[in-house]
Amino acid sequence: MRTLMRYLRLYGHFFTAQLKVMMEYRLDFLVGVFSVVLIQFTSVFFVKVVFDQIQSLNGWSFYEVLFIYGIASTGRSIHHIFFDNLWTIGWQYIRNGEFDRFLIRPVNPLFHVIANRVQQDGFGQLAIGLILLLTAISHLSIVWTVGKVLLLIVMILSSGAVFVAVNLFFATLSFWMVDSLPIVVGVFQVAEFARYPLTIFSKEIRGLLTWVIPYGFTAFYPASAFIEHSGYQSVALLTPVVAVVSCWIAYWFWGKGLRAYTSTGS
Repeated sequence: MRTLMRYLRLYGHFFTAQLKVMMEYRLDFLVGVFSVVLIQFTSVFFVKVVFDQIQSLNGWSFYEVLFIYGIASTGRSIHHIFFDNLWTIGWQYIRNGEFDRFLIRPVNPLFHVIANRVQQDGFGQLAIGLILLLTAISHLSIVWTVGKVLLLIVMILSSGAVFVAVNLFFATLSFWMVDSLPIVVGVFQVAEFARYPLTIFSKEIRGLLTWVIPYGFTAFYPASAFIEHSGYQSVALLTPVVAVVSCWIAYWFWGKGLRAYTSTGS
């Protein structure tokens, strides 16, 4: 517990310092936030165009799909704001030997990599995610109780944890490849499939997004916990378990990569 509190205090110092830097360049901060909001809004706009031509997407209404989008966006914002530095492990730290400095400091190297950056664009992701969620909820006949609100919060946090775990797992390949960014980007694009009902895809794709690269637990399954006709409410309740297991596997793989790290030499 003492170690946990120490790291929370440390992260607070890192986070405060990063926010101060952002506020020094407020226009850059606002442009970054606005650009993400615009990109996400464009995606939703095209979904609306599709639903203007059809009644439902394999039984899912526009606002139910919007609900999936909202959970995906808010979950991804957790990764985007707090863990975005994982993308840069290979080209920013390992390739040029900068990672060595994390190894000689009295803190966990992974913690230091994560705390070294706060991504302001993620606040735009969070904003659009909350807007989508509130808009969808206002049009869905879900009876909200305190329990369901808490469940929604747990699902969003679990969604973010799965995003982080998958990114960390593939970013760790940089310890052997020097820079695994192309693989990380390619895998991350797969998450776009999970913004739609998985029932529209083949059994193979559903299996991939459920048990291999579990992006299904970042959006579709968490949303299914609240949609009665989804048919996946029991699977949806596994979301927190999948998040914990995914994080454990990713951290275990990170440990193996860390032990294999040999620096870049001189």
